[in-house]
Amino acid sequence: MRHRKRSERLGKTSSHREAMLANMTKALVMKESIETTLPKAKVLRRYADRAITLAKENTLSSRRSLIAKLRVRFNALTTKEARAAKNGDKSSFNDDRFVIEKLMNILGPRFKERNGGYTRIIKTANRIGDDATMCVIQYLEA
Repeated sequence: MRHRKRSERLGKTSSHREAMLANMTKALVMKESIETTLPKAKVLRRYADRAITLAKENTLSSRRSLIAKLRVRFNALTTKEARAAKNGDKSSFNDDRFVIEKLMNILGPRFKERNGGYTRIIKTANRIGDDATMCVIQYLEA
């Protein structure tokens, strides 16, 4: 019996599913709107809303939890790049570093007064080829 085993499998192994949802959450944070299939968007909504809830706390613990859940990888910097980054030049950083900063500094304060429901799913036309129901998932304005 599968009682209380709430997770949509999406036809993928657990490791593939977790990696896919972490990547989709990072893309949603950076672009604030992505297009995907409806079942993926419904599962992604849970991850995206929980990321905002952690970002609203803005503590070291919540920052580390986000880094773990989103599988953020920091690229190794050379000494020259590290010196430049210390002086404010962040051109050598990979995109993963900016995801956490955007969550903590922009999206967290934006939803400070809101108690949940940070995302919206809008259905669009079906995909040509396999007729999958497509949709746009996006963060609300405030």
